[in-house]
Amino acid sequence: MTWPRVDPATAAGLALGAAADLLLADPRRRHPVAGFGTAAAALERRVWRDSRPAGAGYALALTGAAVGLGATLDRVGRGHPAARVLLTAAATWTVLGGTSLGRAAATMHRALAEGDLAAARAGLPALAGRDPSTLGEAELARATVESVAENTSDAAVAPLFWGAVAGIPGLLAYRAVNTLDAMVGHRSPRYERFGWAAARLDDVANWVPARMTAALTVVCAPLAGGSAAGALRTWRRDGAAHPSPNAGRCEAATAGALGLRLGGRNVYGSRIEDRPPLGDGRPPTAEDIHRAVRLSRAVWITAAILAAAGRLRRGPRDCRR
Repeated sequence: MTWPRVDPATAAGLALGAAADLLLADPRRRHPVAGFGTAAAALERRVWRDSRPAGAGYALALTGAAVGLGATLDRVGRGHPAARVLLTAAATWTVLGGTSLGRAAATMHRALAEGDLAAARAGLPALAGRDPSTLGEAELARATVESVAENTSDAAVAPLFWGAVAGIPGLLAYRAVNTLDAMVGHRSPRYERFGWAAARLDDVANWVPARMTAALTVVCAPLAGGSAAGALRTWRRDGAAHPSPNAGRCEAATAGALGLRLGGRNVYGSRIEDRPPLGDGRPPTAEDIHRAVRLSRAVWITAAILAAAGRLRRGPRDCRR
């Protein structure tokens, strides 16, 4: 079996898709991810059972469908470099959410800067699943910074990583996994067992990207006026304290980079989590949201450059059984 030594079409597609997200953010209408979510919700209503096997079948079926679609698109572009570039760019733009993440955070900053707590509380669900109804300015700022830190990996670094690893199938499969986790992977009476497989699959898919995000946060911290040493120290010391095997790494690195202290009590409907502190700085304020967005943008743009470069690395000339 002969493999190409480089894959410039996929590299170009990843770069163009990332540029499209940077300039245009998410597609405004008929977003394919929203369509996937609608189909997933319809299937859930048919197959839901209070059992792990039922949830595993549900998650694997939908993820497999995303892989199949990606493989079909990949075959369409095979042998046609221009088509491959455009298809990869479209898939990358579809699954990335780095710019939309920054815009949602900017909306929160604007509301908090104007003292409009009602608007800030209304805007928080676009970023985080916690109950905003009783949160004040300090807690809303903390929730926003934590969400920017975590979702830098989920919305941008992770899809770019899987795009570099597996092209279009990797891009679509990752977004399917992450969307299913957001839909059914949270702890609640309905999803405690049914959503277990989706949550574990998301943990696996994000294990490497989350640590890449933390490492890039260390590298990029000076670009946002932060401390690389503080990011590395806090990541290594506090990253594992978070209940998530992945989110804590991103949040701890951001806390150290920006000289903040994250963590504390979070309310998710009837469920309350008391999370350990990440970092030993001051609590975030509204102005720290801008700093977090600057750092996030630097991290995921660097990840996009690395993803494109990764598809240009030299590979084996021949692979025979």
